[in-house]
Amino acid sequence: MRIDPLLSPDDFVGLDAVTHLCAGGEAPWLKSHDAVYAEFARLKSAGPKGRAEIYARGERCRLRIAQLWGVPPHRVAFLPSATEGMNWLARGLDWRPGDNVVSTSIEYPSVAYAWRQLLRRDVDVRLVPHRGFVVHECDLLAAVDSRTRVVAVSHVSPFTGQCLDLPRLADGTRRSGALLAVDATHSSGVLSVPAALTDLTVSSSYKWMLATHGVAPCYMSERAEAQTDATTFGWHNLNLMSADGFERQREVPEKPMPERLEPGNPAMLVVLHLGWALEVLLGIGMDRVQAHALALAEQAATGLANLGVRVISPQDPGARSGNTCFVTDHPKAMNDRLAQRGVLCWNDYGRVRVSTHVYNSSTDVSRLLNVLADL
Repeated sequence: MRIDPLLSPDDFVGLDAVTHLCAGGEAPWLKSHDAVYAEFARLKSAGPKGRAEIYARGERCRLRIAQLWGVPPHRVAFLPSATEGMNWLARGLDWRPGDNVVSTSIEYPSVAYAWRQLLRRDVDVRLVPHRGFVVHECDLLAAVDSRTRVVAVSHVSPFTGQCLDLPRLADGTRRSGALLAVDATHSSGVLSVPAALTDLTVSSSYKWMLATHGVAPCYMSERAEAQTDATTFGWHNLNLMSADGFERQREVPEKPMPERLEPGNPAMLVVLHLGWALEVLLGIGMDRVQAHALALAEQAATGLANLGVRVISPQDPGARSGNTCFVTDHPKAMNDRLAQRGVLCWNDYGRVRVSTHVYNSSTDVSRLLNVLADL
């Protein structure tokens, strides 16, 4: 079946000479982002009115994240990185000896190791083992008990491409009382992200959401906010209007969400780039984006299997994502040789990852398979 791009590769910088299959590592740059930068520069030089407009556009970006994730806008904050989202819970919850966190043995480091300091406080970090590169939701929930404070997972595994069943995990954690914290970096912008089922959802912006580094939108539920103390303070998340003049006071009230997670200015240039990228994606329609990426992922997985390559991504349609991963004896060398032939994939942790997004087509998948067969 022929699958055409939803966005022309000509809309991006540098795709005229390569087959770009690594949005899961670093997405290409939209040429239209140049206009966003120029507009930011104009507003940056326009004094108070310019800053007010920058903030207004930032609020429009917040609305688009809320639309993308199906959550109230006031529960979305802008963090400097996805790593900070998990660490916010690690710092802010009232941990006690004997508590535990549940994650997976093939989890991304920012999720698995956010709780590292808690080991000194006799908090157990339970890394549930995979079974043949597949993480089973029943195994995660079986590791949860009455002392589990957080279940921390990636919605889509950056290592295998497996998409976890968040509704099932949400149901299990709610019944146990644990918080469900999700890194949606490999789903936001390409798959439906049911953030409202979680207690914390955070995502980097430089991959599937087609923006860049420096801002990670973060949703926090009312339940998580009530259990988590703020641990970083500044002019932006304190209600300084309650103070009389410029004299500082010992006690100043905190602001609620979303400012609660924003102690200082977010990286507003990146916020504006993210807002524009989301306008592009939402304009296409996320149902179309998801169907497109999954159809290409299926073509890639089938073609790789036909070449005798070991695909470690789940083939169950409900667990598939835009990432298709395969193992090989020398993954870095293979990835380098693909790049030399103009096919950009991603390599780390002993596997090669193929990511299919809106600018990709079945022609891109065919080129990958042809080059692999030749190599």
